[in-house]
Amino acid sequence: KLLVAGAATFGIRLSPAQTGQFCRYYSCIVESNRKVNLTSVTDWTEVQSRHFLDSLSVSVAIPPDMLQSGRFVDIGSGAGMPGVPLKIAFPGLRPTLIESTAKKTAFLSGLAAALGLSDLRVCTGRAEDLAQDPELRESFDFVVARAVAGMSTLAELTLPFCRVGGLVIAQKKLTARDEIDRAETAIEAVGGRLLDIREVCVEGLEDTRALVVLEKVQATPTRFPRRPGIPAKRPLG
Repeated sequence: KLLVAGAATFGIRLSPAQTGQFCRYYSCIVESNRKVNLTSVTDWTEVQSRHFLDSLSVSVAIPPDMLQSGRFVDIGSGAGMPGVPLKIAFPGLRPTLIESTAKKTAFLSGLAAALGLSDLRVCTGRAEDLAQDPELRESFDFVVARAVAGMSTLAELTLPFCRVGGLVIAQKKLTARDEIDRAETAIEAVGGRLLDIREVCVEGLEDTRALVVLEKVQATPTRFPRRPGIPAKRPLG
């Protein structure tokens, strides 16, 4: 199977029960996609590579202790990527999935129940608003985001959720190096620093991906993130 072989390249051994969960996940996506626009990718082979394996690739940038029982938040989770595949592969993780579209969060809540995923929380709302919630602000070991926004905007939307000493892992194309360089001012302004840019190859995908890893080095000033829409319209720096 593509999924099992691809996961193994990241050092992940999927059990039959876990592969069964991924198959159920795929069925839920296909069924719900008729009513909710979750993804344009619905072919089983493509979903394995472009969604599931691409999500699991994030694990190579996460320290082993965090993978065992870390609390993490997935910003702009959409159909649950990368948060749900990570939870399936590493059951000890405690994810919070943030998505602004209520129809998608309804899907995510139903998906968690269908897959029997415990310790999974779903929040409906904008990251700019939820980052000011005392329960969520600076409370996560790591933050993940996949194709949400430009790097400057992404830094402002993600780092406020991360505890000092924690990590942000943003999935980008390898061609985004200039974008990452331009984001340095924004990353520093919200309390982070660029730790690593890690190249990853995903089984079934031709282009090499990049995991942009930020470390939270100091508390985020209370004025960040700015009100909804502003981080995207007027990126810092």
